[in-house]
Amino acid sequence: MTHRSVAVNGLRLHLAEAGDGPLVLLLHGFPECWYSWRHQLTALAAAGFHAVALDQRGVARSERPTQVEAYSILHLVGDVTGVLDALGEERAALVGHDWGAYVAWHVAKMRPDRVRGIVGLSVPHQPRGIEPPMTTFRKHFGDGFYMSYFLQPGPADEELARDRHRTFRLLLRGGSPGKPRAAHRSAQVMAQDGTLLGSYPEPSALPNWLTSHDIDVFAAEFADGFTGGLNWYRNLDRNWELTSAWHNAPVQPSALYIVGDQDRILLWPDAEEHITTMREHVPNLRDVIRIPDVGHWTQQEAPHVVNTALVDFLRSL
Repeated sequence: MTHRSVAVNGLRLHLAEAGDGPLVLLLHGFPECWYSWRHQLTALAAAGFHAVALDQRGVARSERPTQVEAYSILHLVGDVTGVLDALGEERAALVGHDWGAYVAWHVAKMRPDRVRGIVGLSVPHQPRGIEPPMTTFRKHFGDGFYMSYFLQPGPADEELARDRHRTFRLLLRGGSPGKPRAAHRSAQVMAQDGTLLGSYPEPSALPNWLTSHDIDVFAAEFADGFTGGLNWYRNLDRNWELTSAWHNAPVQPSALYIVGDQDRILLWPDAEEHITTMREHVPNLRDVIRIPDVGHWTQQEAPHVVNTALVDFLRSL
């Protein structure tokens, strides 16, 4: 595995890469970074692909614009196409998890000419709604929904950065199976003390897919804080406004969707409906794979299952 930075849209963006062959661009979620793809980088390289994990703008080793408005979906999509240009590639297969899936679906919708195929992990394709997303979330979860907390600059930034090891220990363990679905739902809202992390109990032990070394790496990668990633959330309603031209536009490239059956995303408004009707908006959807006893951190919790599915799909393109 090698590391380098490339100039994209006036920023330096960090890439971790391995292998040679057709390009596969890996897009992380929040709070994640290139290290979230540690199991996929080597597996895809061994299967004959050029695997590249991007630190998206504002995260880990990539540069951080100061303006909140600089983290809109148009900027994030532009960064993906800019990375392809920097690598001298006309097209790539995209694999995205969590927020990275949100970005990947939008790249496939807005620039299908640059996409060979797309794999969404955790977050399914969701057609643009009839109202801003935060309006829908507040109706479903109430004012205590964690994304509402993220929208205000300052409190969430400070809480998550106060003890980065604790932040990753609680959030990564909290998204993994091992507690009832009702408890997963309660973790969508703030604790009584007004904090996010207060809604997650301190784990007695880490799950078998997560080590103390992994926690150390994540904590080190986020030494400069979480504000860049939080700014993605602060553009959710702005993204809804900016994407009006793509309302009901289909995702045309071949696609695959993978989700753990214990993923908290399945508790979101209309999530199951979005999955069952996805083919209406993603006409070339190959399959929906549900992984038993896997939570939100899909490719980290079940790397063998995910890697096998990725290689089979990518070789079929």
